[in-house]
Amino acid sequence: MKFLPAIVFLLYTLTVSAQDSFTISGKVTDEQQQPVPFASIAIHAATDSTLVTGTVSDDKGEFVINAKPGNYFIKVTFLSYQETILPNIVISQANMNIGTVVMKAEASMLKEVVIQGEKAQMELQLDKRVFNVSQDLSNVGLNAADILGNLPSINVDVDGTVSLRGSENVRILIDGRPSGLTSRDPDALRKLQGNMVERVEVITNPSSRYDAAGEVGIINIILKKDQQKGINGTFTANGGHPYLLGGSYSINFRRNKVNLFSSYGIDDRRTPGFGSSFQRYSSSDTSFIYEQKNDRSRGGLAHNIMAGVDYFVTDKSTITASFLLNPSFGVNKSTNEYLDYDESGTLIKKVVRTEREEEDEETIEGTLSYKKDYERKGRTFTADFKWIKGVDDEATDYTEGEPGGPLTLQRAVNNANETNWLVQADYIHPFSPTGKVEAGIKTASRIIRNEYSLEQFDGEAENWFALPAFTNNMIYTERIHAVYMMASNTFNKVSLQGGLRGEYSDITTELTVTNEENPRSYFNLFPSANLSYKLKENNTLQLSYSYRISRPDFRDLLPFSDFRDSRVFFIGNPNLKPEYTHAYEAGYLLDWENGSILSSVYYRHRTDVIQRIVTGVDSTGRTRVIPTNLAEENAYGVEMNFSLSIHDWWRINSSANFYRAITEGSYEDELLKSDTYTWTARATSRMTFFKNLDFQATFNYRGPRITTQGKNLAIYSVDLGLSRDILKGKGTLAASVRDLFNSRIRKNIVDTEGYYSNTRFQWQSRQFLLTFTYRLNQMKEKERDREHSEEEL
Repeated sequence: MKFLPAIVFLLYTLTVSAQDSFTISGKVTDEQQQPVPFASIAIHAATDSTLVTGTVSDDKGEFVINAKPGNYFIKVTFLSYQETILPNIVISQANMNIGTVVMKAEASMLKEVVIQGEKAQMELQLDKRVFNVSQDLSNVGLNAADILGNLPSINVDVDGTVSLRGSENVRILIDGRPSGLTSRDPDALRKLQGNMVERVEVITNPSSRYDAAGEVGIINIILKKDQQKGINGTFTANGGHPYLLGGSYSINFRRNKVNLFSSYGIDDRRTPGFGSSFQRYSSSDTSFIYEQKNDRSRGGLAHNIMAGVDYFVTDKSTITASFLLNPSFGVNKSTNEYLDYDESGTLIKKVVRTEREEEDEETIEGTLSYKKDYERKGRTFTADFKWIKGVDDEATDYTEGEPGGPLTLQRAVNNANETNWLVQADYIHPFSPTGKVEAGIKTASRIIRNEYSLEQFDGEAENWFALPAFTNNMIYTERIHAVYMMASNTFNKVSLQGGLRGEYSDITTELTVTNEENPRSYFNLFPSANLSYKLKENNTLQLSYSYRISRPDFRDLLPFSDFRDSRVFFIGNPNLKPEYTHAYEAGYLLDWENGSILSSVYYRHRTDVIQRIVTGVDSTGRTRVIPTNLAEENAYGVEMNFSLSIHDWWRINSSANFYRAITEGSYEDELLKSDTYTWTARATSRMTFFKNLDFQATFNYRGPRITTQGKNLAIYSVDLGLSRDILKGKGTLAASVRDLFNSRIRKNIVDTEGYYSNTRFQWQSRQFLLTFTYRLNQMKEKERDREHSEEEL
């Protein structure tokens, strides 16, 4: 509650409008009434033509700019359009809306140059970074998890776990809402075809408008959807080695008040991987040394079907209904080879364990949304309802034994059924041309029923019997109710935003076989504040703060072991508590004609930090790994994002994140702490040759990191991509190689008293991909001059 007075004061301050200036607003469009984003609007004094101030239009072509009373003329310019001048602009004692400015294409330029209307791969905005992943050649033919792993500051682990700025506590949304594709199975993003993804938004310090979940922020995956008039769409087909075949389409049809949209993706792949480890343990009563070698193959057939309709009730109100279906079937195989040694290093035993898992998954989502825009610009009301039903059934057969000897047969069943629904309403009310208040309410429910059993075959009795330590059913019930209010305003060069969000959490875990129940409920207030100051026309400084929560992931609460490795058990912890984070960030945005730099300094203070640690080794050499609330962590970091167009045919993007994390805690009287300095970096160079041949090279690096029980070693990779427009610009043929040097291998070391482990693991090997894209009645985002395209082919 110590933040409440500050937030109330900030909300009050924001509602006070500046009286020494007024605003000029409007919208910039082309002759087809399409918005012209990033057009330059310059205000000149009518007396001597001196430049007074200026701005650029947003992605909707709209702009708002402050000006003191006086006589002006406005000059609107943008590449490939004729300059437009609006004379006789008089500001006296009222704000002015100049309406729509229609820009005409520059005919001479159209005849002589290629119009590069392509969106940048990375757009830097004050509250988020937007990655237009469809423009990134290294993403062609990949799945959603691979795409996220290619983005700056984001890492996707071998089991599909996503982390941002070194933390796994990040909220993942699809189209701004929770989805069954991200909430249940960490590997589900690998079943979402990347060709269906339009862009990814990374919000590192979200405001009170967003859910408070996620220590380091929100990753929002935006799927492709269009509203252009007529029928248009995109079709893709791709293949690769190791084996991959797939395809997708995204199409829409709009006429009058109805817009129909649909997308579909199919993906059939086999992903080979390998792993190896060395384990050594010694104590007063037991010791062991062994090596493990693992070969695995994962994959199967996955579908993603999405369809919906927009109904434009009036010019200012729209109803949208959509559904998403995601069925998949996979077969995963692996072989573990254990080599046991004595103290002198002599091989004394060899054991082979095989696994064959059949996995059936299906997610069904239904969404109904309503949006109303009022006569007053910026005043909107939205309401959303979403229902999700998910099924994840796994059946696994295991064999284990020495070569030529008898085999131990085991089988496991792990079935999860999930039901979600949410209702949400948001309202925005402007109280001045640059100020607004926002309010919203949300309620969400999530119920997961998980059945897990492990059985072993008795050869003498010729029947199966359950292993009680690994058999139980769990029901997870989560209900979260939230309400928020925010206000923002701009005073000349200063913009302020403040908000307060309240969330009530009601969570229960129940083990039905052993009749164990763990109910928990708590209410929290989550304030947020944002201040930005425009130092110069292209220089902006931003300060932000938010208080956040990270509730334990469902799979971290499961008390059942992952039995794939019979010597290393990953066990959940139903008694985990949520983490809380105070996040502070300062950002500086510098824009110039052909480049931009966004630099950020951040600090996070976390309590009840959840980490997976090795908790014990039994006399047979079995190691237990369990998540637990350690204590607290302080993380300091500096992040740089740099974009530069060296020439009209060469663009580079790079980013780097340097941070220090200090973790201190204990487990069962054992002091656990770490102090690590590490960094991640990504650099992309994209070149265009012969005006229709694009080449891209991407380098990714993640530095070593100290953990509470050891360290993670450095990892790097290089991706290459090449694409060429064909069929008079309607088609694109692309070839790429992911992980050129086959170096994307996770390596970590655990070194505690009496126990040492050195592990290497590669989820998938180097991959070659070939992709064909065809556009129906739709120009490529890099719009090329029609006459030039005809000359090319």
